[in-house]
Amino acid sequence: MGDRGYDTARVLVAMSGGVDSSVAAALLKHDGWEVAGITLDLGESSREAVAAAELVARRLGIPHQVLSVRGQFEAVVVRPFCAAYLAGQTPNPCVRCNEMVKLEWLRTRAAELGYAFVSTGHYARVLGAAGQKGRFLLWRAVEAEKDQSYVLYRLSQEQLGHLLLPLGNLSKSQVRSIARAAGLPVAARPESQDICFIPGGDYRSFLRERLGEAIFRPGPVIDQSGELLGEHAGAAFFTIGQRKGLPVRRPGPWYVVDIRPEEATVVAGKAHQVLGTVLEAKDARFIPFHWPAGTLEVEAQIRYRGPAVPARVTPLESGRVKVEFTVPQRAITPGQAVVFYRGEMVVGGATIVGRLHKN
Repeated sequence: MGDRGYDTARVLVAMSGGVDSSVAAALLKHDGWEVAGITLDLGESSREAVAAAELVARRLGIPHQVLSVRGQFEAVVVRPFCAAYLAGQTPNPCVRCNEMVKLEWLRTRAAELGYAFVSTGHYARVLGAAGQKGRFLLWRAVEAEKDQSYVLYRLSQEQLGHLLLPLGNLSKSQVRSIARAAGLPVAARPESQDICFIPGGDYRSFLRERLGEAIFRPGPVIDQSGELLGEHAGAAFFTIGQRKGLPVRRPGPWYVVDIRPEEATVVAGKAHQVLGTVLEAKDARFIPFHWPAGTLEVEAQIRYRGPAVPARVTPLESGRVKVEFTVPQRAITPGQAVVFYRGEMVVGGATIVGRLHKN
């Protein structure tokens, strides 16, 4: 038994019904862990996930339970998601969900049941760092195309210290091979590319359903000088850098360069006007240390599948940071995460407030 009263050989695996989390459970069991599965019931979209996870658990011969967190998920993830769009932002709900739902509530449940560790099917790696005063570090996955460290940057030392990520050293093809060899019923299940609570990815219809008439506030599309270019049916339907569907009555191409929800106004511009080299971000988190003593030289990534490029991070007051890129970045988008790396190691990240203009 560990010093916290846990059996350190026990792990509770978050099973989504997909091949990744199923293989995570299979690998841990093969390695001698005492494994149990748990599926978070987030709402109507969880029905298929629960059924698939139960089949896998039976195949592996491990106990499985379902934990309903519908009310909490609605309050912590879904409502802020909708509010962000009304505020002219483009949120990444997976970042918030991983921190506050999948790992925090999962870890709490594991502790109640006497499990020392939790595990997920994320592609990333957690490593101890003797040279970092015993802190746990988050690293990219070995397979760059599957790396999910971007959506895990907000995890605390407590969360990282109790987290096992068996897939971090594997490729997707290896994971599917393991699933087939183990006879898992989800071995050929396709990957989900959508936000879990918006099947099909049609967030506009989701916002209409959730927000009703609040979303239908028409307004002008203007250029940066204030000249009228067209009219839109709702600013919440747009995101920075968007080209398709922009109602401009002049030869283009035109892109969304700003959204002003309080004025129900969308600002459009040419391609070069979407570029920026400086941004401000809030609610910054760091993993190797609590807060930087000064300016950091990093590689920064402003979208999930975007490249990490050289940048300088300057700490500001109240948990904010300024990020300066060495080369212009396209579509710096409020609400998205900017994540900082040094090589394969995650240094930290923050939520983008907006693009700054150099003096």
